[in-house]
Amino acid sequence: MTAPNRELTTSRATAAADAEAIRYMEQAIASGKNWYVAMLEAMGLWQSAEEDYEGRVFRYLIDGEAFDWLLLAERLCTAVDGLLPTAEKDAFLFSGNPPVSLSAAEVEELIGKSKYHQYLNFFYGVTVEEALLLTVQDEVYKERWLSGERNDEQLTDEAYRRIYGETREILLKDFRKEKGYNNLRSITLSELKEFTYWLFKYRIRCSEKARVASDTRKALKYLSQQPPRGLTSLADKFLSE
Repeated sequence: MTAPNRELTTSRATAAADAEAIRYMEQAIASGKNWYVAMLEAMGLWQSAEEDYEGRVFRYLIDGEAFDWLLLAERLCTAVDGLLPTAEKDAFLFSGNPPVSLSAAEVEELIGKSKYHQYLNFFYGVTVEEALLLTVQDEVYKERWLSGERNDEQLTDEAYRRIYGETREILLKDFRKEKGYNNLRSITLSELKEFTYWLFKYRIRCSEKARVASDTRKALKYLSQQPPRGLTSLADKFLSE
């Protein structure tokens, strides 16, 4: 049983198309295929860029180009929950440990070239960007600790200033103004991912190429020291290139 690869669209695809992806995953598992492999093939069939499912908005494609594969994985696992080994599913969803180790080429073949490219956009634009912020925040904290300053207030703002030249509040306002969003006091997880991807593109646009490369490698190094939480162990791969 094989699954054709299709692109995520920027508009809502029909419920029938996504239901077919779920049916494929169910049938593939029932036929003896590893559930993780079947799930990746189902991702290749999935068409919706976002959906409202049981009162929750699932945005799988950020800014029309960054594929949040783990969010779709959560959705697909929920749809076929009774067919999955509980321990393997929990280890995957909560700890990022897939039951099968796959190469980048194998993953690309399973989910399709277009989605794999969109996944790389998400990896660099969200995963790596989050790692960069954590790394710089840690640098700021260590500097203050060594200097005898024990006040952690404005630590996050200092990290944002070092990377992007502005505080988080100013950048978030600019992002929301550009996107036409309300400037609320809180932020949803979906909007946070979109904001992070916007920060990534802002950094690429406003920083010198050498600085961009240096910051990216710093973040990749951080990720390489963490448990892998992606389709493949990309941090080590890109550091070696």
